[in-house]
Amino acid sequence: MGIVELLGVAASVSLLSGWRLYLTIFAVGIAMYSGYIDLPQNLRLLEALGNPWVIAVAGIGAAAEFFADKIAWLDSIWDGLHTLIRPLGGALLALAVIDSGDPAWQVITFLLGGGAAFASHAAKATTRAAVNTSPEPVSNIIISSAEDVATGGLLLLLFANPVAAAVITILLLLLVIYGLLRGYRLFRRIFPKSAAQSD
Repeated sequence: MGIVELLGVAASVSLLSGWRLYLTIFAVGIAMYSGYIDLPQNLRLLEALGNPWVIAVAGIGAAAEFFADKIAWLDSIWDGLHTLIRPLGGALLALAVIDSGDPAWQVITFLLGGGAAFASHAAKATTRAAVNTSPEPVSNIIISSAEDVATGGLLLLLFANPVAAAVITILLLLLVIYGLLRGYRLFRRIFPKSAAQSD
């Protein structure tokens, strides 16, 4: 696996960790445990994800997140609790992908992985907070389900074609940045005095 593929894997798991950390760990762990993923030598650090205990804990977390994410306001509380966990998880997953022999790449990967996970987490949390102001409950379920499908689809693509996954990840990251900007504008509209003081 070349540097482009490695960066594609690192970027994808980082971004997905900001949305669904437990599902990302669970899916990768199941694929490794079942032998569906045959990791090259430089990705052997990810073998820990195939441990049955890690899979079980990630599965419980993924189930809890799946249901919490469908309930308005509970999803925002869940997101608040995971503000540090998801970026750290994304950074560590990305770090496990890159060759551990080069300390410079480790630092760069850790920072970029954590940054990508934090950006996707922030966009998700901001979007959910905006959707929660809607009086009907259906939009929350639709957005949560779309995140589930996007995460699952990108995980399937990730090990089949890491370069394609990297391209999609970059597009999603651009969408995440756009979502953050929209969220900030919404915040300024709803709380104009607070926004004026922060500027």
